[in-house]
Amino acid sequence: MLESVFTVTESSISVVSLLLALATAIGLGAIVGFVNIKSQTNRVSSQGFNVTLVLLPAIISLIILLVGSNVARAFSLAGAFSIIRFRSAAGDPKEIALVLMSSAIGLACGTGYLAVGVIATVILCLVLFLLERFQFGQSQAMLLKITIPEDLDYQAAFTNLLQRFTSWHHFKQVKTTNLGSLYQLSYLVVLKKEVNEKEFLDEIRCCNSNLNITFMENSQQKEY
Repeated sequence: MLESVFTVTESSISVVSLLLALATAIGLGAIVGFVNIKSQTNRVSSQGFNVTLVLLPAIISLIILLVGSNVARAFSLAGAFSIIRFRSAAGDPKEIALVLMSSAIGLACGTGYLAVGVIATVILCLVLFLLERFQFGQSQAMLLKITIPEDLDYQAAFTNLLQRFTSWHHFKQVKTTNLGSLYQLSYLVVLKKEVNEKEFLDEIRCCNSNLNITFMENSQQKEY
């Protein structure tokens, strides 16, 4: 029985090809995870996500090796995986792209195209590193939230102030807080280069009766 496990038949998997595919997939996944960690410039990288990037190519390649060209086995695996339900918050577009990238690497390793997987990993990781380092496509807009009393006319209260201190601003939303006794205004703003942030916030405090002000990076995630 043990001899049949390590011999190559028409429907079996060579131990050498299995180990080579898994080792290559894990190594390439580790490269992707390492590049993702080193390319982070303005946020902390998640350990769980990086572990996923390392293991996912090996898992995909193992599934491809198990399925092979057997249609019945493919339908059996599809039925088994349909039982599993993943309940987690949707990641940002970059994380989704990295997961797809790791999956593609696993597919290349599982189908035997190891050189394709290595070349694709090197090119894509280099592109990822350069895009992160040069902050490609990063928005300079900041999110400004201003709490004002209910008797203040919010439509015209900050128009002149924003024109003085910002090169671009966009009114996003208004909502009531504190049981309707206060309003909270949300703006997207780009400050002028010569503007001092503290001076800008002090001017707002003089207009909103020194109520709460939030000035933060506009990093709200969207659902895709």
